[in-house]
Amino acid sequence: MRHAWVITLLLIAGCGSASQQPQANADAGALPLIACTDPRPEVCTMQYAPACAELAAGGSREYASACNACSDPAVSGYRSGSCPQ
Repeated sequence: MRHAWVITLLLIAGCGSASQQPQANADAGALPLIACTDPRPEVCTMQYAPACAELAAGGSREYASACNACSDPAVSGYRSGSCPQ
């Protein structure tokens, strides 16, 4: 049972530090785009902290969290907060 607890903690810690680095953004007024990098998260916590993801094919989509956004291979990066209407 102790091993399951340790594995769970490692998965949660790994999701929060999913190697996401800010990139330069041409629009100085917008939040910086944070790139999703490999390896992509496989498990995310149920924490709600909206993220507006940029899709590699174009457009954007809102996810419940940055972890959820980066777990989708169609996402190239995200900005913290909800997508503008």
